[in-house]
Amino acid sequence: MPHRKKTAHTSHTPLLDLFPAITPYSSGFLEVDDTHTLYWEQSGNPDGVPILFLHGGPGAGATPVHRRFFDPEHYRIVIFDQRGSGRSHPLGSLENNTTAHLVSDIEALRAHLSIKRWHIFGGSWGSTLSLAYAIRHPAQCISLILRGIFLCEQDEIDWFLYDMRNIFPEAWEQFAGFIAAERQDDLLNAYYEILTGDDKRQQMEAAIRWSLYEGACASLLPNYETITTDEQKGHALALARMEAHYFVHEVIRPENSLLNHMDTLRNIPATIIHGRYDVICPIRTAHRLHQLWPEADYIVVPDAGHSALDPALRSRLIEATERAKTLS
Repeated sequence: MPHRKKTAHTSHTPLLDLFPAITPYSSGFLEVDDTHTLYWEQSGNPDGVPILFLHGGPGAGATPVHRRFFDPEHYRIVIFDQRGSGRSHPLGSLENNTTAHLVSDIEALRAHLSIKRWHIFGGSWGSTLSLAYAIRHPAQCISLILRGIFLCEQDEIDWFLYDMRNIFPEAWEQFAGFIAAERQDDLLNAYYEILTGDDKRQQMEAAIRWSLYEGACASLLPNYETITTDEQKGHALALARMEAHYFVHEVIRPENSLLNHMDTLRNIPATIIHGRYDVICPIRTAHRLHQLWPEADYIVVPDAGHSALDPALRSRLIEATERAKTLS
């Protein structure tokens, strides 16, 4: 199938809002090993073209708003919570939790739902997982829609831990200030020890600091959210534990970079969408991917940060899902 011509978009393009809220027509739990059971749901058109939403984090989980990026009359919208995330259980479990496990889970879900091929839509960590899955299973991918490119490489992790303070110093001070001064040059391992330790109070405080730091830096306009309910705290703990776990154990070394597999990806129609002012995942990573994958549409959104819900970014994402209707 020929690639679509690379297009350029400006802030003058009319904004497209999210599709109306919908509820799933089916949902369930898929046991993938002796430890993990995954929550999944389907919404939209049962006879439509399948599209899989891969959430970020790792560990963030999916929410009802994620169904609204897709035309429910055209798409069979498949959403699931990755191991240890969201409504999957056990929440926050790090056992048997690797990128390879998550890729295997996606295939298990595809088989469980009797889907032959599907579009893959993923942002941030979801873009990492989308690429990893497509490299392993290219024949199952109709297309890729990728936002906020993240390759899980060491320089990106170092940016998250230290360099975001150049733009959000107040948020970083709250994040780093939780760790003793003598260990602030090793924030990742210091946080990981607390998040996987036995002190539940310290564990929760670390998780809240981590989650608020990330949330404050995610949008073009800072969003200083609060975490107060038990449910919010539980999901903050899962997110922080999972991200720290992956940053310690699943960092991708240069010799294994996802960028080394471009020949496998090249024939999959793809759209790469990135906010110019994405602080969580700096645009240099998306630019690297674009340089190696010129066949993919590359859309830089001039007035957006990292969050998929930044108005200009969500509009480009919906435009991408609308254009993907021509593919099958």
